[in-house]
Amino acid sequence: MTDETKVRVNHSTASGSEQQSPHFLQDVIFHGKFKLLKALTPGENTQCYHGLFFQDGQRHVDYILTYSLKKTGGGRSSRQSMHLLTDNAVARSIRRGTHSRATHLQHHEVQKARHSSHQQSVQAADVELGCLGENFNGHEDHKAFRREEFEAKLRDMGLELEKDEDVKIPGLGFVKIHAPWNILCREAELMKLKMPTKKVYEVKQSSVVMEKISSLVSKVLEPLHPHVDEHQSKNIKHLSHTFSREKQHLFDLSDKDYFFDSKTRSSIVFEILKRTKCNAKYSMGITSLLGSGVYTAAYPLHDGEIYEEGAEPNDRKLLYEEWANYSVFYKYQPIGLIRKYFGEKIGLYFAWLGLYTQMLIPASLVGVIVFLYGCATVDDNIPSMEICHPRNNITMCPLCDRVCSYWKLSTACGTARASHLFDNPATVFFSIFMALWAAMFMEHWKRRQMRLNYEWDLTGFEDEEEALKDHPRAEYEFRVMQKSLRKDQKSQQKMEKLTFQDRLPAYMTNVVMMLLMIGVTFAIVFGVILYRISTKAALHMSSSPITRNHVQLTVKTTAAIINLVVILILDEVYGAVAQWLTMLEAPKTDKSFEERLIFKTFILKFFNAFTPIIYIAFFRGRLVGRPGSYLYVFESYRMEECAHGGCLMELCIQLSITMLGKQLIQNNLFEIGIPKLKKLIRYIRTKQGSFQEEERQKKLQRYEADHFLEPFSGLTPEYMEMIIQFGFVTLFVASFPLAPLFALLNNIIEIRLDAKKFVTELRRPVAARAKDIGIWYNILRGVAKVAVIINAFVISFTSDFIPRMVYQYMYSPDGSMHGFVNHTLSYFNVSHFQEGKETMDPSHLGYSVEICRYKDYREPPWSSTPYEISKEFWTVLAVRLAFVIVFQNVVMLMSDIVDWLIPDIPKDISLQIHKEKILLVDLFMKEEQDKSHILVSSPSAGTKGSCSRRNNDSSTTHPGSRLHTTVPTVSSNGHQVK
Repeated sequence: MTDETKVRVNHSTASGSEQQSPHFLQDVIFHGKFKLLKALTPGENTQCYHGLFFQDGQRHVDYILTYSLKKTGGGRSSRQSMHLLTDNAVARSIRRGTHSRATHLQHHEVQKARHSSHQQSVQAADVELGCLGENFNGHEDHKAFRREEFEAKLRDMGLELEKDEDVKIPGLGFVKIHAPWNILCREAELMKLKMPTKKVYEVKQSSVVMEKISSLVSKVLEPLHPHVDEHQSKNIKHLSHTFSREKQHLFDLSDKDYFFDSKTRSSIVFEILKRTKCNAKYSMGITSLLGSGVYTAAYPLHDGEIYEEGAEPNDRKLLYEEWANYSVFYKYQPIGLIRKYFGEKIGLYFAWLGLYTQMLIPASLVGVIVFLYGCATVDDNIPSMEICHPRNNITMCPLCDRVCSYWKLSTACGTARASHLFDNPATVFFSIFMALWAAMFMEHWKRRQMRLNYEWDLTGFEDEEEALKDHPRAEYEFRVMQKSLRKDQKSQQKMEKLTFQDRLPAYMTNVVMMLLMIGVTFAIVFGVILYRISTKAALHMSSSPITRNHVQLTVKTTAAIINLVVILILDEVYGAVAQWLTMLEAPKTDKSFEERLIFKTFILKFFNAFTPIIYIAFFRGRLVGRPGSYLYVFESYRMEECAHGGCLMELCIQLSITMLGKQLIQNNLFEIGIPKLKKLIRYIRTKQGSFQEEERQKKLQRYEADHFLEPFSGLTPEYMEMIIQFGFVTLFVASFPLAPLFALLNNIIEIRLDAKKFVTELRRPVAARAKDIGIWYNILRGVAKVAVIINAFVISFTSDFIPRMVYQYMYSPDGSMHGFVNHTLSYFNVSHFQEGKETMDPSHLGYSVEICRYKDYREPPWSSTPYEISKEFWTVLAVRLAFVIVFQNVVMLMSDIVDWLIPDIPKDISLQIHKEKILLVDLFMKEEQDKSHILVSSPSAGTKGSCSRRNNDSSTTHPGSRLHTTVPTVSSNGHQVK
């Protein structure tokens, strides 16, 4: 291996470009118009081949900008394929290698400057206009001018750029961006990034017993931990402090290349890109340039390859093997490594998802026990035994007009037995358990979140980040600019913000569109109701006895499937509508935009998913009327009623099909298929579709391969599907105790599916810091509170739990459930049917029917008040309302007790946070004492002042300098406390 190669492989920045041999520099210069990869041996080009470094093999590629190239024969395409747009330091290093080549490069820069000035003079009249209206999306010359202007500003900000237009993707150019050490230090200080210092301390358990228990648990759970360093319990922790260039001696800067990891470097460059503006008056950074098509994409790079055999180990490959792999589904997630690679915001999402999945395990076990209890007691259930008894000859009234006939109650035997599986005394206990489970989950997450904040050095984060989050969005500034232009020029008043009056049309549009979308959901539910009514009547007219016998099951299942399809379609529509409505409001900051978008999306998708279920649970069978006086829709369709087993069985069918369908189709198939389809389309468009994927990965540079990945669109879709699932698990769990089990099975797959998507299918997101999950926590708390109310109503009004209890303790002659079925059925004289509504086949059962029965509490036809509501109805209603009130108050009180008993901050974490504060104070006090000692030992007062100034200057000069090593006493304070 040559000396040059050793320098590149070791990434030594201490010596910089001075250590590169003249032979290497000649290769760079003479072969600059060809790919430098061809000038180097494969061994020398291991890193550069993957496009992770500049062509010098030294500087990291921290960010990538892509743009469309002009498809002409001259001009830009005839220039050399590589433009080294570096700063003066790199130019000086090249001049040191060969003076003649430096003269050539200088001549090239002069020619380029002339070209730029000529282009500027030609398009000067268009700059302001283009930035104002962004009307030049198809004007390639104007886009090129704005790119040159923006890139010049980036170089002025201290970034180093390198262009590559000779790539394997036709019509596309790349700008590679590198942030030098001094820029990283400057931005880290501005962003108030907390970095680990040399000072370390011991993290002790609260007691010896707890330490032994923790050690034992770690050994038992060892097979469940991924094979990464982060899973090991760390007894030593670095003391972290906000980075400061004046206090660089506090930090371990022995390897400056990796002091700031790739995640931090890309986030720093992204901040610079966001706030860098063109000379044009109304240009608003990279967001504006992406929106106007000046650049087609902007993204940080993944660390390296994951498919290639023998590829150099990297965090991405490790994540792929130990996280984004279905074979490790039983293991914990490497949350520390996820945070290190993707940032705190994404790390918190996967930590929350992992905890939610773990908490589903006990809920699933209890739900399965409740279901098995129903299976074990179905044969002992007296009401279903009475319905299924062969001697039961109760004749029931027709379920629809004309085409339906009288039927035997015994034919509802299967439905009655199935209803008992989900409607038994154990479901009441399960509803209370799930309400407490939701409270435990929320408290457990708060404690887990606080522990992660401590481990990730995010304590006190909100105060430091508030200023950074207040950066206005590009769309907001553009709206402010438009408003300023509309104002009278004589006023000379510049608007600094949008007022309520400015946003009033957008607010009105939001309200109208939200109501319209909710109305569309209600209309579709009503359409499905009409489908069920008409289909039931049509199937009853069928000549096939098999079809007539399975009318209820056929109608219920097909209607649930139709609802599922509509929900899946409207979910996509509502997501786009919510995005459009939020854009109309033009929120000022990204945080405000995200919260408003989440709120709108949640409201629309919640109504979309749960409106059909709410209708079946609380409205179906309640607005039917009675035989002889039914309620009709459009004067021809009779309102549908529940079968004798009750609406709980239909609710269970609707809930299970919707939940399982959304999880299987939307959460899994869509997440796998849509990114792959989009990726395939991008390959086909760039004429790369003929290669196999692994062949492409080998042929393309890292930044070229990442271009074909799907852009990261935020965590809102990921959170949203889990929040809707949380609703299925908690809101109607009284009717479907197996919901937690299906959610658990889905999430085991979902975690690995999301992991694989983030690692292999998506471009690497820009790391974002966050100390909590934001508005999602409030939504979870709201859903948990609403779940208590809904489950109380489901048990009270949808199930037969209250009627059975009232009968057993108030009306049963022997205190048993014998006679309950007969007690809940009222009598009807068939001669009282409305004219034209009686059945066409009155002798369907083989005998003439004079009295039929229907499920209701009404007086018999021979009483003094025929068909009036009976006193039993009012008794049951009063008990139902009382049960709802008592259930809600008791369960919410128990939830509040759980909330009160479990502290939000673990005791050991609060102690460690307090210890860190003390250690920080001690560290700075020792530093001040060392400085005072140096000043006292100086020979004269004049020298003291000079030393003081020198020391101060040494900490504020070039951040990459080694002057901080002149204070060895302070550096030695970072000893390890064992």
